Amino acid sequence: MIAFVQGPVAAIAAGTAVVEVGGVGMAVQCTPGTLAGLRPGEHTRLATSLVVREDSLTLYGFADDDERATFEILQAAPGVGPRLAQAMLGVHTPDALRLAVANGDEKALIAVPGIGKAKAAKLLLEYKDKLGAPHGSVPAQKPIAAGPAPWGEQLHAALVGLGYAPREADDAVAAVTPEAEAQATTDVGALLKAALRTLNRAR
Repeated sequence: MIAFVQGPVAAIAAGTAVVEVGGVGMAVQCTPGTLAGLRPGEHTRLATSLVVREDSLTLYGFADDDERATFEILQAAPGVGPRLAQAMLGVHTPDALRLAVANGDEKALIAVPGIGKAKAAKLLLEYKDKLGAPHGSVPAQKPIAAGPAPWGEQLHAALVGLGYAPREADDAVAAVTPEAEAQATTDVGALLKAALRTLNRAR
């Protein structure tokens, strides 16, 4: 198992960071929130989980060991692969997911792309005795770190990273632009939550 990668960030793309480790570029799949905290050329350390399939080896990266441990529990559930587990952590912190499971909060899981009401109910039962209790204070939604890019670009990248098509992401950014301008906010985490609501209504 590759427990972590450490080195300068060589490149960042939608859903992926390339970290140089001993002269080798390691492609690491990350949530939008984790990617937003990285900068090309800067040193980073990402906790990682290697997912092995018959035709692929995929390395998933996380901001800390708690996110990695939570990811491994999430993706082990029936009907949940690594991409859906990563999407859950793209929307919620590990503690927010623990709280949602402890409270039987279907709406929190339905906010994740790819999870409907029936699946949310099954997952609440599946995770009930596995995720444990929250470790500390729980934000309502996982924040996305602020960066130099305009909020619209960050929001678009976050939505694409969660599995939405670029055109859907364009529509969602357009839908929340009036709210962002009216409130003079560049809080990408709050805008992501609003964008997900518009996308869920559209579906």
